[in-house]
Amino acid sequence: MNTLKQRLKDRYGYAMTVLRGLVKTDFKMRYQGSFLGVAWSVLKPLMLFAVMYVVFAKFMRMTDGTPTFPVVLLLGISSWQFVTETVGIGLRSIVDRGDLLRKVHFPNYIVVVSASIGSLISLAINYVVVLIFAIFMRVEFTWRVLWLPLNVLELYIIALALALMLSTFYVFYRDVLHIWEVLQQIIFYAMPIIYPLSFITKNHPEYSTIANLELMNPIAQTIQDIRHNFIAPATQPTVWNTFGSWWVKLIPVAITVLLLWFGVYVFRRNSRRFAEVM
Repeated sequence: MNTLKQRLKDRYGYAMTVLRGLVKTDFKMRYQGSFLGVAWSVLKPLMLFAVMYVVFAKFMRMTDGTPTFPVVLLLGISSWQFVTETVGIGLRSIVDRGDLLRKVHFPNYIVVVSASIGSLISLAINYVVVLIFAIFMRVEFTWRVLWLPLNVLELYIIALALALMLSTFYVFYRDVLHIWEVLQQIIFYAMPIIYPLSFITKNHPEYSTIANLELMNPIAQTIQDIRHNFIAPATQPTVWNTFGSWWVKLIPVAITVLLLWFGVYVFRRNSRRFAEVM
């Protein structure tokens, strides 16, 4: 019994040591040679927010009409930036670390997880900025903010599942990167990130059903939950307050679980062949 316990301790202790080392290296390498360094993790979503706010909120008037909308928009962009960063870097991580994987023996999934944790650190920094904006805009926080860790966990699971799946495909087919770059643009504009759902349901009621169905997308559902619980519970529709049936409300969560299972399954099934192909 003690021998088994020691083996497990040695195995997972070694894995955690490698993971910590890769997280530190990845995070440093991400901004190596940059004058502003880690500040770019905040500046990128802020600059995107500025452009989207001017174009969609000011010129096109696509807002929910509340004073908290700028914070809601920034929060959505920061959350989406985390997904794209996690998947984008995770997608290339196995190929980029190919030499290391051939020389040092450790579980391959650690490479993808380390990339995702680096993005999670950037997300935490961005949420601090959002919090400062929210305080400045006099947002009234509620007890629902306690749900935020679970919402972020679900968003992390979605991003990690996509990264595991696409990193596997990328080892065999380099076209996956270009396909993902197109898909992420489609997903971005197809979700209520830069425009509020209320804008569609009020101004184009004929599309209300389609707008509500957007919440079936687990990424959209999670980002809306984060906005609802963190900033604006009174104005942000979620799958929990839009649909009446519980089985409908659980569809995005079920998709998230299936996505994680499929990502892990595909990665484990093909991980032994990574060294051969690369």
